[in-house]
Amino acid sequence: MRDVHKSYGRTEVLHGVDLVGHAGEVLALVGANGAGKSTLIKVLAGAEPMSAGELHVGGERVAFGSPHAAQAHGIRTVHQELTLVPELSVTENLLLGHLPRRLGGLVDWRAAHARAADLLAGIGFGAVDPRAEAGRLSVARRQMVEIAKALAAGRPRVLILDEPSAVLAGTDLQALFALVRRLREEGVLIVYVSHRLAEIGELADSIAVLKDGRVVARTVPADTDEDRLIRLMAGRSTGQLYPAKRTGPGPALLEVEGLSRPGEFHDVSFRLHAGRITGLFGLVGAGRSELVRCVFGAEPPAAGSVRAQAVRDENGDAPAPGTRFAGPRAAIDAGLALVTEDRQRTGLVPGLSAAENIGLTTLHTATRGPLLDGPRRRREAAAMVRRLGIRPADCAALPVWTLSGGNQQKAVLAKWLLTRPRVLLLDEPTRGVDVATRAEIYRTLDELARGGMAVLLVSSDLTEVIGASDHVLVMHEGRIVADVPAEGATEDGVLAYAIGRAA
Repeated sequence: MRDVHKSYGRTEVLHGVDLVGHAGEVLALVGANGAGKSTLIKVLAGAEPMSAGELHVGGERVAFGSPHAAQAHGIRTVHQELTLVPELSVTENLLLGHLPRRLGGLVDWRAAHARAADLLAGIGFGAVDPRAEAGRLSVARRQMVEIAKALAAGRPRVLILDEPSAVLAGTDLQALFALVRRLREEGVLIVYVSHRLAEIGELADSIAVLKDGRVVARTVPADTDEDRLIRLMAGRSTGQLYPAKRTGPGPALLEVEGLSRPGEFHDVSFRLHAGRITGLFGLVGAGRSELVRCVFGAEPPAAGSVRAQAVRDENGDAPAPGTRFAGPRAAIDAGLALVTEDRQRTGLVPGLSAAENIGLTTLHTATRGPLLDGPRRRREAAAMVRRLGIRPADCAALPVWTLSGGNQQKAVLAKWLLTRPRVLLLDEPTRGVDVATRAEIYRTLDELARGGMAVLLVSSDLTEVIGASDHVLVMHEGRIVADVPAEGATEDGVLAYAIGRAA
């Protein structure tokens, strides 16, 4: 890329970007949310035309008018926001437009599923069932399918991976790393975008730092530590990433007893206490996301109870064993809130403004007679924008899809905080979020806990779940197998429980 500019109307987002990558190289691209990474990726992938500048592939000057044109030049992209067709099977998504057929034109499903299984196994993702409906897979499994889809048509010249590891952990993460190394050895240029700075040091050959739409530094891992990268990205040091641990827990605000759902989790029991952040860790397929959805009433359990302190029957007594929420509305009324793992599908309405998204949870209360109270909704949204530091500061009227990933995530959190919950459930709240924004989210969660809220932090990031939590519940094959105090916990120790190898 030479002197690449990109403007939307009068607003220029990329300001003369120069970037060179070579065959057989892992080029890491890092930057804070809003630095221009997503726009740069869209230009490289052919999804957005550049306003000015030059793009060369293999020495040939090219201009992409569409993603198909970029793919024709060997450029494949795995976007941070997943693009699978949820109603189709994994096989159909992988082989879309290239399904094998029998004589007469009928699809040869046996051959198609076998080809999809071979593709998944060949890149280390054999745990994914090719016959499964894509929309029913966990976000981590869908991420694996997205990566496999980019490689289904053969080896690319350039592979762009935008936050590919954000929801992966354990053996799945190692399979991704092995795939990246193998493709590098085969001569593929890999543009690797990640906020996990430790893995960049492990994988990258070179690092380009993007800030305010410009490449401000080009370096190599051997010459750069994480603190220097953070200063280059944010223009400052973030200081201590995780707040100090909180003191002893308050009363239990949520009690889960013997909760089960066949094929997902079994006989799960735990309590969430006021003033405490509880971490929940497990590998892909352990049942973490399924569990929190069930606790929130989004999926019915086969057995067990979920009891919130705020819930009382008509006599003021606590509910009997076996009580669970009839649906999310009942959970919200009981003081629960859930920030889901997929903000695009279940957290935001992309066509609405940031303020309208933030106000979605209070539509039934922000009224004046039979009408919505517009001024009140705008005041509440503006207060949340200030409280959480959502940027830009005047974002309330902007379409929410124009915000960076980290600020979109803050908007989802703001939406739920307007309900004034007593129990906050968060599933992968920092997925695809830069280090500076992560620190802000951790500080917010700490303030909420110190204010008396009970917080459940579900994460596939071991460092995060130990650093931000007071104690860690560990899941393995649908069961909670350990409750580990975060103080003094080690990643190796927690991971041993998660893979079923702890003594």
